Amino acid sequence: MPSVLVVEDDPSIRQSLIEVLTEHGYAVRSSADGFGALREVTQTPFDAVVLDLGLPDLDGGDALRMIRGISSVPVLVATARDDEREIISLLNAGADDYLVKPFSGGQLVARLSAVLRRTAHVPATGPAPGSRGARAARVAPATDALHATTVGELSVDPGARTAYLAGVELRLTRREFDLLAFLARHPGQVVSKRRLLTEVWREPYVDDQTVDVHLSSLRRKLGERAAAPRYLLTVRGVGIKLVAPR
Repeated sequence: MPSVLVVEDDPSIRQSLIEVLTEHGYAVRSSADGFGALREVTQTPFDAVVLDLGLPDLDGGDALRMIRGISSVPVLVATARDDEREIISLLNAGADDYLVKPFSGGQLVARLSAVLRRTAHVPATGPAPGSRGARAARVAPATDALHATTVGELSVDPGARTAYLAGVELRLTRREFDLLAFLARHPGQVVSKRRLLTEVWREPYVDDQTVDVHLSSLRRKLGERAAAPRYLLTVRGVGIKLVAPR
């Protein structure tokens, strides 16, 4: 049973989409805003996302770019906007297809099925095969100017783009690895979210909450929670630091 995340702020439209997809055999979860959708994507390996653009907390285009930073899950944009330049921009930003409202339930299911057929070989999370992140994860040069860092049982090798915890390799997305590697280069130092956005994301439109979403996902893969941190210690009002567990 394919799993789909529906991101739609209008309650009646959201319910209609859920009903249509459920009737056609999809397991459906939903979110009414962009940051809720990002949290869902970090916690659940969905087979596809149906994304509206008119969200209450951030523009759907920004939500798409943030999703692309943490996952290669197929995204079907479903919105009333029909400007050709915007459609092209969103497709270039990582959308797999674009559906203009109003549309029938049958059209939605057909488009979604087509997207899933085209992307069946792509894992729901992590860098897409053939992407720069995926290629980098496979290449481990014999010599590299970037040295591995060990903090407790955590080892991060920027040159090979690998991270191990207690000898077990962590399966990180491109952005999660970049975030962890940056913190590993400054062990024990408190790094502000603004600095992380500047040094890791290098994109002016990214919101501070994007860091929170990635940190939450990274914590989960490190086997910890914000309430019970081991490696990623939050200094309230200042930032985050990577430390060895006591």
